[in-house]
Amino acid sequence: MKRLLICLAATLVTSAGWAFPVTVDSCGTPLTFDAAPKRAVIHDLNMTEMAFALGLQPSIVGLTGITGWYKVGPEFTAEQGSIPELAPKYPTLENLISVEPDFFFAGWYYGMKPGGDVTPDTLSPHGIKTLVLTESCVHLDKNRPASSMDLLYGDVEKLGKVFGKEVEAGKLVAGWKERLADITAKVGDNKGTRVFLYDSGEDKPFTAGKFAIPTAMISAAGGENIMADMETSWGNADWETVATRNPEFLILLDYQDDAGYQKLLDFLKAHPAMKETDAVKNERFVALRYAELTPGPANIEAIDKIAKAMHPEAF
Repeated sequence: MKRLLICLAATLVTSAGWAFPVTVDSCGTPLTFDAAPKRAVIHDLNMTEMAFALGLQPSIVGLTGITGWYKVGPEFTAEQGSIPELAPKYPTLENLISVEPDFFFAGWYYGMKPGGDVTPDTLSPHGIKTLVLTESCVHLDKNRPASSMDLLYGDVEKLGKVFGKEVEAGKLVAGWKERLADITAKVGDNKGTRVFLYDSGEDKPFTAGKFAIPTAMISAAGGENIMADMETSWGNADWETVATRNPEFLILLDYQDDAGYQKLLDFLKAHPAMKETDAVKNERFVALRYAELTPGPANIEAIDKIAKAMHPEAF
């Protein structure tokens, strides 16, 4: 019996040893980890929700970029617990190194700007490895594939690999794929509804283009992003183009401030060109939160909301 226990213990130790080192891709750059990070900092609401979905809180020493832009609910606050927020918006290098992290999960224009104070290159000398959000890679590499739900699945799987939580990540992704298959089955042949996502902006609308995950989400819900030919993830369009393409359905980003999504709808109703579009005339829209429209666990529920609002007869 004693020999059996010793052999079992040796097997477990050996198996754990085999898990590392691991290498993941970060916007074309291989990142190798000899052990799971112990002092991680996570930027932005959507990426934090990814980390929380994997139960990474014990390894997180700080969050950045949340309260400066968004209101969070009691569920998020409970999951955050005593983890401090180091900066309400973009962190400085000093914000980050003050907690001596060994890992930073962020993206281009999700906490980092090309040539800015905080980049993988500026963090590396401080022993900080940066995993870059895949959706944001297009800002430095235009030769990226168009958006798909792999923008969510792949990053969660990478986090799982880096933190020794591959099994948990696999279960999450499998559950999301199963839920999505159920949604698309209900949508059936209800395809091609012209959809415009309105994030913000009055002179020019800020919206999702070819490489942003909402384009894949809209497609999964049975729609077509009318700005999917924009060669960017998120960027500015022009009202003439949007109105000419005559959206039939709107996705309004609800930042949950004083006016919420209503100010966006009121603006569209008053706009000389947009008020004539089918979507505005018929008030066909769904309002979604930031975390639902950027890569994160809330994406699947958001697809369900879009599909139900666009095709209520199918649900």
